[in-house]
Formats: sequence, structure tokens, C-alpha cells
Amino acid sequence: MNNYVLDDKEMMSDSIASQKMISSSYNTFANECTNIQLRNDFLNILKEEHDIQFDLFNEMSRRGWYQVAPTDQSKIDQAKTKYTNIQNS
Repeated sequence: MNNYVLDDKEMMSDSIASQKMISSSYNTFANECTNIQLRNDFLNILKEEHDIQFDLFNEMSRRGWYQVAPTDQSKIDQAKTKYTNIQNS
């Protein structure tokens, strides 16, 4: 039997991957729900799951375990324009 123990980085990486999968599932449940109260419950749970994921991301980032490259402002502006145009179509 394997007695391998995960270190903190591995546990947090596993946790954030799990949160992403859980959030995706709750998003699907909310999108496909026909009962408004149940849909609202799923949306509330989805927000809680996003909050957990955000906390994990911030802690991993603080420890240098989740690196995100900064994006230059022109790419941000380009994305804003693209999605604003889609919304206004």
C-alpha cells in the first residue's frame, strides 16, 4: 500500500481543481433548472463555491504556487470592446 502524503501545495492544487469542477457542475445545474427557488439555491451555492475557489487562488498566489502572468492593458481593452459589442448586438 502506498503511504505517500500530499504536501500543502499538492493539497491546495487538488482543492482548487476540485472547486473548478464543482463550480462548473453547479453552473450547469442552475442553467438547466426550471424551478426558480431551486435555481436560486444553486446560484447561491455557486457563489459560495466561487468564493472558496477565490480564497484558495489567493492563498496559492500569496505562496507563489499559482502564478498568473499580468496582461497588458491593450489586451484588456480589446476584450472589453469585443464583449461590449456582443452584448449590444
